Amino acid sequence: MLRGFYTAASGMIAQQRNQEMISNNLANVNTPGFKADQATLRSFPELLMKQMGTKSVPTTNGLQLKENRTIGSLSTGVYAQESIPNFQQGPIRETGMITDLAIVDGEKPEETGGIFFSVANDNGDIRYTRNGNFTVDGEGFLTTNEGHYVLDQAGNPIQTNGLDFVVTTNGMVQFEDGNALLGIVYIANANDLVKEGNLLSADEAGVEAEDPATAGANFSVLQQTLESSNVNPLQAMTEMMQAYRTFEQNQRVLKTYDESMGKAVNEIGRLG
Repeated sequence: MLRGFYTAASGMIAQQRNQEMISNNLANVNTPGFKADQATLRSFPELLMKQMGTKSVPTTNGLQLKENRTIGSLSTGVYAQESIPNFQQGPIRETGMITDLAIVDGEKPEETGGIFFSVANDNGDIRYTRNGNFTVDGEGFLTTNEGHYVLDQAGNPIQTNGLDFVVTTNGMVQFEDGNALLGIVYIANANDLVKEGNLLSADEAGVEAEDPATAGANFSVLQQTLESSNVNPLQAMTEMMQAYRTFEQNQRVLKTYDESMGKAVNEIGRLG
């Protein structure tokens, strides 16, 4: 009976984490370039149950032999193994803002590959994003709305000296004093990237960024447009309701086990 407690509880914990993930997806439904997370649930290893005992052999000395009888397998519950971002491209929409940029994916050599803007986080480390909702700060640098510098191909901040600039489809930023090529990179297995707030990190997984042209990945950059979040609100709401119902079912099972345990302690024990 105690195993039933653990199995039901593990199901509740898994669905709670699943619901938290779906809630985060819904909260970012209007965040440009946001990639929805997908939970992977996995069962714990099954146990093979056996009954251990002895068997009497009809002999003069009453010989006892050990006996193992297979009962069957027992599932030990489920857990949320990990959450994997869905890097499918979101809808492209026009904004009319000069600083808004969107990457439109073309052919990629790997199905799991992704193309990203390079930015610098607060510590100056290189991070990646699909959110092209940029702006120009007071010093004339192209930055994200959180203040992170947008980097060029050499890893340097891009100085535009104002809003008078044009971005070509190959990612070249052309302004009055010159030009700079956006630091757009290709990641062969984007699923290995780790989320850090609204940015993606390749440090922990040891992922290497490549030049899209060298890797054989095609893309185009559109100015005055943004890539919308790829969260489907209707699907997310359906998944949330399903997770809630599954949580409730595990909760009822847990309550039933609790009531049975109470009877075993208070009633059956009293009869003895």
